[in-house]
Amino acid sequence: MAWNEPGGGKDPWGGNSGGDGPPDLDEALQKLRARMDKIFGGSGGGKGGSGNNNLLAIVLVVLVAGWGLFGFYQVDEKEQAVVLRLGKYLDTVGPGLNWRPLLLDRVFKERVTEERQYSSRGQMLTQDENIVELPLTVQYNINNVKDFVLNVKNPELSLRHATDSALRHVVGSSSLDEVVSTGRGKIAEEVKLRLQQYLDSYGAGILVRKINIQEAKPPSEVKAAYDDVIKAREDQERLINEAQSYSNGIIPEARGKAQRMLEEALAYKEQVVAEAQGETNRFLALLTEYQKAPEVTRQRLYLDAVQDVMSNSSKVLIDVEGGNNMLYLPLDKIIESSASGSSAASGLKGSDVKSIADEVVNRLKRETITSSSRREVR
Repeated sequence: MAWNEPGGGKDPWGGNSGGDGPPDLDEALQKLRARMDKIFGGSGGGKGGSGNNNLLAIVLVVLVAGWGLFGFYQVDEKEQAVVLRLGKYLDTVGPGLNWRPLLLDRVFKERVTEERQYSSRGQMLTQDENIVELPLTVQYNINNVKDFVLNVKNPELSLRHATDSALRHVVGSSSLDEVVSTGRGKIAEEVKLRLQQYLDSYGAGILVRKINIQEAKPPSEVKAAYDDVIKAREDQERLINEAQSYSNGIIPEARGKAQRMLEEALAYKEQVVAEAQGETNRFLALLTEYQKAPEVTRQRLYLDAVQDVMSNSSKVLIDVEGGNNMLYLPLDKIIESSASGSSAASGLKGSDVKSIADEVVNRLKRETITSSSRREVR
């Protein structure tokens, strides 16, 4: 049967009168609106008003959900975040997942543990009116993120200006020699202190870690003259070091010689005093013996004197009493011949010859004493 015949079962533009076709679209929309009204408390009024209310509710739900989701933000381990609510400082948050009311709060994140670096180079005037080109590097980090974000509009630009000001002030108070060679470490320390004072007065929230001043260079027009000055200064230091080394070597030696001479003089003094005291004691002891036996003591002194003289002589002349013959003993020749080996040929040694000579001298002494005694008897 055709669809347009009376009593037909299906109408493509109408509802399903038979109950076995697809559901009606209007009916499905009405059911959905009814459910939304139940959820959001919509009224059961007219169809158009209910539809507008439901659509507005959906839009609001979507907006609220998006506003809540987009309010989450992540702060890294090296960062800290400054939160402003309606332009006013609210809080400083650390690493982690955080949430903010979107469109109400603003978040500024900065790396606080990262060491930053800034390099500068420029020509400036020293205290002695010389131009020098001085490069330097500033190492710094953020120690107060709130001050860094809020107090200064452009903290890094302020850092550059403050660095130039501090450097020119310190270099302008130093001589060229200090800047070029000897005083760079001191200048770097003074620049660091002055730069930190400037930044603290600004409230920039920046902490200066280190100032590295590289090799200062004079202008290229006068570089040759500066090289000559540096070379002369190096020669001066070398000569001073050599003179100091010579001084360190000669002064202790002179002091040692002086000390040795003093000790020798002291030892000689003690020796002379001891010998004088010994001679005095010997003379006193001899005087006592002389007072007891003058003749014997006199004879003993004579013999001791002769012995001393004869022991230091290499030639001996002996006058025989009662005769014209004179006996000559060349002791030096005898000793020399014994040393050269002639005494070895005769079977005598140098010690034997010396003992013989001593025996001869002693015998002559005894004979002299005997003859003297006979003359006294007569």
